[in-house]
Amino acid sequence: MTEITRFAPSPTGHLHLGHVASALAGWRAAMESGGTFLLRVEDIDTVRCRPEFITGLYTDLEWLGLSWPRPVRRQSLHMAEYRRVLDALAARGLLYPCFCTRRDIMEAAGAPHHAPDGAMIYPGTCRDMDPGRRAALLAAGAPHALRLDMARALCVPGARDLTWHELGEGPQPCQPERFGDAVLARRDVPASYHLCVTHDDAMQGVSLVTRGVDLRPATALHRLLQHIMGWPAPRYRHHPLLCDATGRRLAKRDGAACVRAMRMAGMTPRQVCRAAGVSDHISAVSSAVGSL
Repeated sequence: MTEITRFAPSPTGHLHLGHVASALAGWRAAMESGGTFLLRVEDIDTVRCRPEFITGLYTDLEWLGLSWPRPVRRQSLHMAEYRRVLDALAARGLLYPCFCTRRDIMEAAGAPHHAPDGAMIYPGTCRDMDPGRRAALLAAGAPHALRLDMARALCVPGARDLTWHELGEGPQPCQPERFGDAVLARRDVPASYHLCVTHDDAMQGVSLVTRGVDLRPATALHRLLQHIMGWPAPRYRHHPLLCDATGRRLAKRDGAACVRAMRMAGMTPRQVCRAAGVSDHISAVSSAVGSL
C-alpha cells in the first residue's frame, strides 16, 4: 500500500534526537511503500513558536537528507479553516463556550480526575448554562474556551463503536469519553491540537500516522472527531519514545541535545541518526538519502 505520512513538529525549540527518530519513522514508511513524506509545521501556539525555530527545522531535516513537497503547511496560516470546523460543530449543538478558569474547575471538581492527555476532566459547569446568561457573557467579550459536548458527540450514530487500526496490532477500541468535554479552542490558541491535527490529516490525505506512543491515548478522541466530521480514518503506528540514560523521554523543555548543536560540533548525519537509535532506518532509505 502506498502511504502518505507526515512529520508534524511544533517549532517551540530546536530539533532534538527524539524528533529525528520520529521523522525517520515517517520517512521510512513512506519510502518503503513508494509513497509521500510530508512536513507540517504545527505552530498554532503563536506565543511559544518562533520563526527561527521553523528555519532551523528545515535546515536540520535537509542536512539529515530528508525532503518533502513544498509548500509546507503551517497551521498558523489556516485558522479560518479551523474556525469553519468549530462553527460546523457549534451549529450541530456539539460545541459550547466554557467561561471557567482552571481554579473554577478545580474547585468544582473537588478531587479532579485527569484525561489521558493530562487535562482535568471538566465537571460540566457551563454545559447547561442559561442561554441568556451565556449570550450576555459572549456579548461582553468574557474569556472562554470552546468545549466538545462529549455526551452529544457520542450520540452521533456509530460514535460508540469506533476503533482505530494500529499497525502490527489490528483494531483497537476507542474510549473518547475518557477525555470528557475536551477543549477544542481557547482564547490564546484559537484551535486545539486535537482539532487541527485531525483536520490536517484529512485535508492532506495522510494514510498512516506515525507518532510517539505518548499520543496513543489521544487517538480515541481523534477518531471521534474524524467520525463526527466525516473525515477518513488513517492507520496508526505509535513508536516508542527516545529516552535518556535515566529513562526520561527526550524533550525540548528538559534541554535535550539538539541536532543543530551536533551538526555544529562536526557530527555527520549518519552519526546523528545512530545517536537517535535509528541506524536501521539508514539502510532502509540509503538509496534515496545519499547523505546518510
